[in-house]
Formats: sequence, C-alpha cells, structure tokens
Amino acid sequence: MSKTVVVLGAGVGGLSAAAGLRKVLPAQDRIVLIDRSFTGSLGLSLLWVMRGWRTPDQVRVRPTAAALPGVEMVTAEVDRIDDAEQTVHCQHASPIRYDALVIALGAALDASALPGLSEAFESGVAGQFYTLDGAADLHRRIGALESGRVIVLVVGVPFKCPAAPFEAAFLIADQLGAKYSSGAVRVDAFTPDALPMPVAGPDVGNALVAMMEAKGIGFHGGKSATRILPDTRVVEFADGTTELFDHLAVVPPHQSPAAAVMSTGLGPTGWIPVDPQTLATSMPSVWAIGDTTALMLPNGKPLPKAAVFAQAQSEVVAHQVARHLGYDAPDIRFTGEGACYVEIGGGLAAKGEGNFLTPPAPHIALRDPSPTYHAEKAQEERDWLARWNVR
Repeated sequence: MSKTVVVLGAGVGGLSAAAGLRKVLPAQDRIVLIDRSFTGSLGLSLLWVMRGWRTPDQVRVRPTAAALPGVEMVTAEVDRIDDAEQTVHCQHASPIRYDALVIALGAALDASALPGLSEAFESGVAGQFYTLDGAADLHRRIGALESGRVIVLVVGVPFKCPAAPFEAAFLIADQLGAKYSSGAVRVDAFTPDALPMPVAGPDVGNALVAMMEAKGIGFHGGKSATRILPDTRVVEFADGTTELFDHLAVVPPHQSPAAAVMSTGLGPTGWIPVDPQTLATSMPSVWAIGDTTALMLPNGKPLPKAAVFAQAQSEVVAHQVARHLGYDAPDIRFTGEGACYVEIGGGLAAKGEGNFLTPPAPHIALRDPSPTYHAEKAQEERDWLARWNVR
C-alpha cells in the first residue's frame, strides 16, 4: 500500500527534504510539497542585493517540476494541520492526508511586534534586507545618503542568520565608500545580545566586534529596542536611552508561521521543539526542520536559524521518515556541523565553522577574512540557482 508524505514550505529545507524523500522512498509513494508561491532566494543573496552586487531577478529561486521529478507541487496557503486526523488543510484546496509530515515553514517577519516599526517602513526612514524587494530598496536609500548616521538595528532574537546584521553593517559601509571613510556617514550596530553571534561563544563575538571596530563601525550590545519614533528618527531602548538616526536598516522581529497552523506541539514562543538528532516533534509522524524549529543545544541555547542547518536536517529527516514508514534506510542523525560566512566588503569574507552540538557548548572557530570564502559563498549561490531553476 502506497504512503503519502507531505512537506510544508519550499525554502532551503523543504526543497531539499522533498528531493531527499524522493530518492529514498519507493516510486509508488506520494510526496507532496506545499508552498504559497514557490518563489524565494538564499539568505546570502539578499545581502548581495542590498549591497548592489545582485538584482532581485538574478537571484530569485523558482523551483520547477523538472527540478523535482516525482514530487507533486501544490501552490496553496496552509490553513491548519489536524494532527489527530493526520491531515493538512489548505485555503482553496482539498485536504491532504499524510502518513508522515515534514514542517519546513521557515520564519516570518512581524514588524507590528515593535511599536513604530511599521510606520518607519511606510515613511521610508527604515528598511530591511530579509526580502528581495526590501534589500533592493535599502540599497537605493543607502546610496542616496550624503551625510548622517545609519543604524543597523536587531529588534529581537531569534532571527535568521546570526551574522546577517553585522554583515549588513560592513556592506553598508562598503557601499557608502568615500562618504563613509570621510566620516560624512556613520554606521552603528545595535543588538539585544551582549556580543554578536552569542551561541558561537565569546571568542567569536569579540573577534567580530574587533573587526567592526577596525572598520570604524560602532557596536552596541545589550540594547533592546522598545519603540521607534519615525517622525523624529529616534529609537527608544529598554534601558531608558535613545539614539538618533538618519536611516535604519532593521532586522525585524521574527515569528514562527507554524504557530498559525498548529494547535499542539509548540513551545511557549511558537517555535517547534524537536529532537536534536532526529528532528522528530512531539506529535506522531511529524518532523520539523530549519528556521521554524527550536532545537536546543547542550548549553541551553537554540541552534541558530541558518540555511546550512536546514539543508543538513533535510537529509536526516528523509531517512528518518523512510524508517518510520517501515523501509530499510540508514539511521542518519543530525550532527550539528555547520559553517557561516561573514561578508566584510571588498570581496572578502570571514568564515565561522564548527560543531554546535558539542557539549558543553558549541566549538566554533572564526577564520580570517579571505577572497576564498567570498568565492565559496558565490559558488554556493550559483549551485543553488542552477539546481532549482531548471527550465
């Protein structure tokens, strides 16, 4: 009797999981991939669009049926998951019953979570680089600045790609060129965390702070924004201080889309708790991968939200699902190995890599900036676009 496996979300994790499942499951089994638009991009591409090195059309990922042979692609908005009946309900589509479900819905942006942020976006005094259109608009606005102060503001944690806001600060300074080097425009980064990328440990965080200081970028840790006043261009913080800006580059608050479609199995913040090695949830026959999860590390902190982990987890889940369905598949586990690039401008990138599941805390090393790591990022982008944009 054939089985049905449903994958929710066509980001890095969902695409990789659907392709991996097709490889390990028999041809008679049905694999259904559901996404609202089947249009996306890599996170690293967003920063390069913000810098002006790419256009949105150059890096858009539009997976085709030719790239996913044997996978049914359903364009629909997921309405709810009935875990008791093992059924996915979508808007304007028939319910789909599953024997196994993989949730890869990613993380969504929620500007309404910070008072004044939506108004700052609407008035044009703030921008964000977590969508293609947002990154392109921010590039134009930064290019138009002749003087003043740019603040790169992390509103809350967790957020996608722990290095992204600091890469953004480097690349904004790089784009400004002489306007930055002359002091006409300043760049400062503010984050609620005491150091950048805290899960990687203080050595990595302090090294990144030193890199920013060497470029003249101000770093301000332990600063939680409570409100933005767009008319006066002021950010208010929980410690009672305020900061003036001419333009904001914001990491908006993130939320889990899964919270809107599930009623059970969620943690207190809406992110889905999973087994660190198998990615199984507390619900029968359901796994979750990538940014929508809350995978807790031995030091009690959550695994960072990054594409490299979503891709690695997709292979684990494909084999775990196959085993669950009764097939003879290797018992592959998530190891926690991962790497993260930190773009600093001028064709240079640093690289943090190591094991995040190592007890008692992640063991991560930050490699010095090099053209080689920048080239590695570019190759990852080329490979990903070529893999899915098959015509």
